[in-house]
Amino acid sequence: MSGFGAHTVEKIGGTSMAATDAIIANVFLKDRKEGDYYRRIFVVSAYAGVTNALLEDKKTGEPGVFGLFASAESDMSWSAALSKAADRMCAINGEIFADKADRNAADNFMLDRIEGVRSCLLDLHRLCSYGPFSLSEHLDTVREMLTALGEAHSAHNTTLLLRKHGVNAVFVDLTGWRSENKLTLDEKIVSSFDEIDLSQELPIVTGYAQCREGMANVFGRGYTEVTFSRIAVLTRASEAVIHKEIHLSSADPKIVGAEKVRKIGRTNYDVADQLSNMGMEAIHPRAAKGLRQAGIPLRVKNTFEPNDAGTVICSDYVSAQPGAEIVTGRCGVLALEFFEQDMVGVKGYDAAILATLDRHAIGIISKSSNANTITHYLRGSLKAVKRAIKNLEEQFPTATISIRKVAIISAIGSDLKTSKLTAKATAALAEADVDVLGLHQPMRNIDIQFIIDEEQYQKGISALHQALIEERSQASARKSGAKKAA
Repeated sequence: MSGFGAHTVEKIGGTSMAATDAIIANVFLKDRKEGDYYRRIFVVSAYAGVTNALLEDKKTGEPGVFGLFASAESDMSWSAALSKAADRMCAINGEIFADKADRNAADNFMLDRIEGVRSCLLDLHRLCSYGPFSLSEHLDTVREMLTALGEAHSAHNTTLLLRKHGVNAVFVDLTGWRSENKLTLDEKIVSSFDEIDLSQELPIVTGYAQCREGMANVFGRGYTEVTFSRIAVLTRASEAVIHKEIHLSSADPKIVGAEKVRKIGRTNYDVADQLSNMGMEAIHPRAAKGLRQAGIPLRVKNTFEPNDAGTVICSDYVSAQPGAEIVTGRCGVLALEFFEQDMVGVKGYDAAILATLDRHAIGIISKSSNANTITHYLRGSLKAVKRAIKNLEEQFPTATISIRKVAIISAIGSDLKTSKLTAKATAALAEADVDVLGLHQPMRNIDIQFIIDEEQYQKGISALHQALIEERSQASARKSGAKKAA
C-alpha cells in the first residue's frame, strides 16, 4: 500500500448517494484543483431504497427479494421482486448517466450481477425442493449475496462518473463476486488495497465486503460503517468522515422544529454510543469501537452544506460547560416486567431472564430492578418477546410477568454533572403534562432516560429540548451580549 497514513477515509450514506450531483460537486470535487483529488478513500452505501428492495424495508419490515425468497416454497414472487429491483437500479442509472455508452456500461454491469444472482437462487430453489436439502441452511448466504448488489451498483456508478470528471477513480469491489476465497474482513481489506497508490488513485469502495464473518448477518444494516471503520484502522487514516443528509443536531428537527435545533460541533464516542442505543446512530457501535481504539477522530458532515466543518467525535472531548447536548429517544420499546415476591436475596433470576432474551435474539436498551421486580426495556418484535415470556413462565410459574409498550426519551451529553439538571428535566415534563413512568440516571453522568407513554413521545422530546437545550442557548447568548455591551 502506497501513500497511506496521511489520508482520510470517508463514507457516503444512501440518501446522500441518491443526490448524485451534490456528492460529485460538494464531496469529491469541491475546492480541489486537478490532480488534488487524492489521499482519500471513499466507502459508499447503496442508493436510498435499494437495500430495502433487496432485503426488506428497514422501517416497516415489508419483505423484499430476500424476505420473499425466505418464505417461498413453490412461490416465485421473489423473482418478480428481483426484476423490479433491477428496473429500479437501471432507472437510477438513467437519471445519472446522460451519455449512452456510460449508461450501457452501468446497466450491463448491474444486469450481469442481477442475472447471476437469479440463476443461483433458481438453482438453490430447485435443490431445496428435494427432501434432504433445507432452504434455511442457506439463507444467511442468500442474504449476503443480495446485500452485495446494492453497494456494487453504487460504487461502480460512482467510479464511472468520477472518471468522466477527469479523476483517476478505482473501483474496489469487496463483494467477492464469483470469488472462491473466503477471507476475514481484515484480510479482504488488506489484499484489496495492496497495489493502490493513494497519491494518484481515488478508491471507491463497496460498503459491503464478503468475508468469513458474514457482514450483513453479524452487523445488520450497519455493515457499511463497519467496513468503513476497518479500512480507516487498517490503512492508518488521519481522520474518518461520514457524509450524511443532515447535521448531527441537538434533536430531530422534524419534532422540535428546524429553527430550534443546533448543530453539535464536538462530542465524544461515549455520547455516540448512547445515541446508537436510542436508535439515533451517528455511527454503528462496532464501527465506533475500532476508530476509538485506534485514536482516529470521526467527523460527521452535511453533504448539502460542504463549507460547514460538521461534528467532530473523539475519545477525550468533554464540554467546557456541563449540560445536555442532545435530546433523543425511541418509540416502540417493550417494557418486560418480571415480578417475583420471593426474589429477595435469591440469585439466578436475572441471569435466567438474560439467557432467555438472548436465546430469542431480543435486544436490551435499558433495565432497572428493586427487591422483587426486574424490568427490561427491549427492542425486538412483540412475537419474539411473547415467546420469551412463555419460556420464563415455564421456568418461574409463581412469577407475574407483564409487557407494555412505552417510549424512552433521553438527555445526553459528554458531561451532565450540573446541579438540578434532573430536577429541571422532570419539572419540564410535568409542566408539559408528560407522565414519567420511570427514570434512569447512571452515575457516569452521560445520559438521563425517562420512560413515558408512546403517545407523549414528541411532546416529551420538545419539552426536554426546550428546557435543557434552548433555554441554555438563550442564556448563553444573553451572557455573551452583556459582555460585549460592557
